[in-house]
Amino acid sequence: MGRLAFLVRAEDDSSRHRDTHRTTPGWRIRIGTFAATAAMVSAGVVLGAGPAAAVAPSAIKLTSASCPTEIVQGQVSGCVTELQNLLNAHGAGLVVDGQFGPSTLYAVREYQASTAIAVDGRVGPATKSKLYATGGSAPAPINLQSSSCPANIVQGDKGGCVTELQRLLRHHGYAVDVDGDFGAGTASAVRSFQTSYGLTADGQVGANTKRALYDTDESPSTGLDLRSSSCPDNIVEGQSGGCVATLQSLLNGKGQSVDVDGSFGPQTLTAVKAFQSANGLSADGEVGPNTKAALYSNIGGGGGNGAPAPINLNSASCPSEIVKGQRSGCVTELQSLLNHHGADLAVDGDFGSLTDSAVRDFQAEKGLSVDGHVGPNTKSALYGAVTPPSSPPPGGGYGKILDVAEAEVGTVEGSARANSYGSAVGLSLSTSDYAWCATFVSWVAKQTGASSYRNSYVSGWVKQARAGNYHLSVTTSPQPGDIVAFDWDGGSDFTGGNEHIGIVRTVSSGSSFTTVEGNTGNPNGGSDGVYVKSRSTNSGYDVVFIRVR
Repeated sequence: MGRLAFLVRAEDDSSRHRDTHRTTPGWRIRIGTFAATAAMVSAGVVLGAGPAAAVAPSAIKLTSASCPTEIVQGQVSGCVTELQNLLNAHGAGLVVDGQFGPSTLYAVREYQASTAIAVDGRVGPATKSKLYATGGSAPAPINLQSSSCPANIVQGDKGGCVTELQRLLRHHGYAVDVDGDFGAGTASAVRSFQTSYGLTADGQVGANTKRALYDTDESPSTGLDLRSSSCPDNIVEGQSGGCVATLQSLLNGKGQSVDVDGSFGPQTLTAVKAFQSANGLSADGEVGPNTKAALYSNIGGGGGNGAPAPINLNSASCPSEIVKGQRSGCVTELQSLLNHHGADLAVDGDFGSLTDSAVRDFQAEKGLSVDGHVGPNTKSALYGAVTPPSSPPPGGGYGKILDVAEAEVGTVEGSARANSYGSAVGLSLSTSDYAWCATFVSWVAKQTGASSYRNSYVSGWVKQARAGNYHLSVTTSPQPGDIVAFDWDGGSDFTGGNEHIGIVRTVSSGSSFTTVEGNTGNPNGGSDGVYVKSRSTNSGYDVVFIRVR
């Protein structure tokens, strides 16, 4: 990750002044501005940074028991030394002295804004996890299937191949530090992953494990929402399956550390009780409605101590017009969306003057009425959504599938916009935490009313198309707006867990075609997201085209 792109400004109605005459798009912050500021920070000029201490305390890993749950301004310790090193690896330019002063606070807020974490300046579990997950001081990741990585990656190895391995493990729901060092924790996660995929659990990352790690379909271990009818009202010790795996992933996201193995054993019971105690719940170890609600609080790129949990702007929980002066999760979501469109707001859930100015700038850029009121038109533009027909007939919206999909191109994984796709299949997870290609297709289908089918697995879409259900069918003459499923392993059975899915954009005279895909690599480098890809029917993988009519 390069230098942070956003300058964070807190809402302060009394002391901030904003120029009223700027050229469009003047609200977008230039990277050079931050680079200059960062240089001043490192020189001790900005925000009262003082000279470096003679000797900084030895660095302590932020996730260790030696560091507090939250690292905050005023603390002096090796935990702060580690924090400063990690922030510098992301371009902060801090003096590493182990003292959490104003310049470190500024850098923390910068980092939180750039990674869609609530900007509160407090280094809690979410910020710690993200600092390590986005690379930190770890070696740059290297594709495991490249010639630069050994045939078998094993415990004790270090380097970019291990960084990539750890990044992939986190993507599948395992709470490992991304530090490029294949230690005991990574080995345990590898064995658990191998078991869940029916592989030999030897802890060695060979060809089969590498292929499974690059599975681009939904991770079955985290695809179930605990609050859905698919999970018991009370999840208790002794149970196993996808609901338990989701529970374990959520616990890890809340600062616990358990293996995501789908088995509710003593370790998971201890973690549940610890979570319940920390959240003022009855520590009985049973995961009922109250514990489930607490586990899902602040999921999806926001919330934390600095802001109310984000709420989708189009939900019944948000007013028809969101206006200056309000403070709520609706405002948290609004600020996150504005930042996704280039603003530089502190995500604090407080609709103050700066949020008002950002709303007006956004409205002007989109040709909307510039009134600062976030009503239906502004909400629609923020999400970039095509409004579906009020009562679409079955399959009646198929003509809009490509329009809706193309409007999402450029949406980055982990953003508020991308995370909203999960609503189509009842998921409340960040898209940084699971494979969401089929979720995106389900969301497009829901937006257009083209089909009533929703499924977060590629295999489900293929199965229903082959059966002719839900106005889906298989076609050998693809057209723009059709759905296309890929079986990277071949065999066309779409059951090996190594699948992908997208929407056809263009078709050439030969075997080539282009697609719009979610959960796919950025062709220009950077985070995964929704992008246009060039594909072919003769590239060593199997393809099935699905007609929606």
